[in-house]
Amino acid sequence: MGIIDPATPAVMRGLALGALALASAVLLAACSHGQRLGGYRDALSPAEHVRLGSSYEAQGLRAEAAAQYRAAVRSDPGCAECWLALGNTEFSEGRFKKAGAAFRKALKASPHHPGAANNLAMVLLARGGDLREAEALAQDALKNAGALRPYVLDTLAAIYIREGRLAEAAALLDLAEAETPEADRLVRDQLRKTRESITAADKPAPEGIAK
Repeated sequence: MGIIDPATPAVMRGLALGALALASAVLLAACSHGQRLGGYRDALSPAEHVRLGSSYEAQGLRAEAAAQYRAAVRSDPGCAECWLALGNTEFSEGRFKKAGAAFRKALKASPHHPGAANNLAMVLLARGGDLREAEALAQDALKNAGALRPYVLDTLAAIYIREGRLAEAAALLDLAEAETPEADRLVRDQLRKTRESITAADKPAPEGIAK
C-alpha cells in the first residue's frame, strides 16, 4: 500500500506489507509443471513451490519461503505470479532493488498485472525513484485491479502526497474508503494512516525550516 514517511524506509516497508500480502493472496494457481533444473526434474510444480513458500512465510520462515519462490521462477521463468511472490519477499526484507527486478519480470511475463504494477510503484517510492513512472504504474494497475483497488488507490495517494498534490490524494482516499467494507480493518487502518500523512504534510513548517 501507500507510504507515510518517504524518508524512513523501515516505515515504508511496514506500511506496504498490507498490499503485498493481498497481492500474494491473489496469486493465480496455474503455472506450468516442473521442468529440468541442472540435470534433475523438480518434484514440485511452480505453483506448488509458491504454496509451500506461502506456508513458510506464514510461519515467519522468510529465507525458506524465498528459496521456494526462487525455485519456482527457475522452473518457470514465465510465471508472473512466481516472480510476484519472490518480489514481495524481497520487499519485505528491504531489498528494494531485487524486489523491483522481480516485479519487472512479473510485468514482462504478464503485462498490466495489477499486483506487480502496484508493488513496483511502491518500490519506486521506497527507493526515491521516478514518480512519473510510479504514477503510470498505479494508474495502469487500477484498470483491472478488482479487489486490489483500495490498495492501489492508497499507493496512488502516497505518490500524490510525495508530489504535494494533497487534495487529489484526499479524494483518492475518499474513494478507497467508499470501496472498502467496514469489516476490513486492515485496509481501513492503512487508509487512516495515509490520511494522517496528508494532514502532516499540510501543516506549516516551523519558522526557518523548509517544508
